[in-house]
Amino acid sequence: MHILSRFCLIIVGLCFLSEIPCSAASFVYISLGGDKKIAIYQMNEQDGALSHLEDVMVEGAPGCLEIDPETKYLYASVRSAKQFKSFSLNPTNGKLKNISSVSAGGNAAYIATDKTGRYLFSAYYGEGKVAVHRLKKNGEISDEILQTIPTDKNAHAILPDQTNQFVFVPHTGPNAIYQFTWDEKKGLLKANQKPLVQASAGLEPRHLAVSKDNRFIYFDNEKASSVTAYQLNSKTGSLTPFQTISTLPKGFEGKNSCADIELSPSGQFLYASNRGHNSIACYKVDLKSGRLKSLGQEPTEDTPRSFNIDPTGNFLYAAGQKSDKLAAYRISSKTGKLKRLATYEVGKSPSWVEIVKFP
Repeated sequence: MHILSRFCLIIVGLCFLSEIPCSAASFVYISLGGDKKIAIYQMNEQDGALSHLEDVMVEGAPGCLEIDPETKYLYASVRSAKQFKSFSLNPTNGKLKNISSVSAGGNAAYIATDKTGRYLFSAYYGEGKVAVHRLKKNGEISDEILQTIPTDKNAHAILPDQTNQFVFVPHTGPNAIYQFTWDEKKGLLKANQKPLVQASAGLEPRHLAVSKDNRFIYFDNEKASSVTAYQLNSKTGSLTPFQTISTLPKGFEGKNSCADIELSPSGQFLYASNRGHNSIACYKVDLKSGRLKSLGQEPTEDTPRSFNIDPTGNFLYAAGQKSDKLAAYRISSKTGKLKRLATYEVGKSPSWVEIVKFP
């Protein structure tokens, strides 16, 4: 036993001294619509530096990417092909292995799994609907669409709350948030008793982020260049707005629209992207009240449609759709402000960034 213990210590020491990945690894996946591929990068967890590993070609322009709750599979909406794809994730080298390709039943702008990882939600911008697919244990997407519900034009995103009981779908066109109840046993969405929340005139909610404690949901408003904080009623699943705050600095008069929104893993900071002003708006979150305080804006690449925060909360990566570049930032754990670290040429028209940290 004593000899075995010494051997184990030697192996651990070699892991620290060598470049062999002996511990957790992090990878960044980027949808490149103009190149019809998903680019894979390894992330250095110490300094945030990215190393390109390989590209995975797909049948059309990939958009939204989603990771299952157990970090075993990656799901992709291939928008121009009106297709969903699933891949297995290799935790050692980050590589993707194709598992299934199925018809999406339309051009899905957004996909998300439910909290069990057994179902895939989808929202369709052009078709004005939401749908549900079943996910098999091996990562396959079922060919059959379990459910399709017409909503209204410009359904832009779809996410469940933290309890997996309620689902929300912001719509930019009709300026409303559709509210559903979710039955995870039957795999069915149902319009809530209050089926939608009409946003204030001119806001046009686009994407959303749910607080860890499930008390608040934040929506970035595409047209109004702002973020609205809503309180979530845990019993009824209905939203009530209590604050709207601009994503732009005072005096800005140019054209702008918001795109993506993310909460830091700690929940202390929130970020939203400005297309036009080309910046990431930064906020401090009051964890008790849910209210936001602006920390200003950090310049980024041209047309930041998508960005993502790594699971440690140390780094943020924002894709410039028109510049074909990815901006990397360190997040201050004390202030929440961003510090630009590097800029990467990633390929044509990056439209989604997804970061995975393997345990």
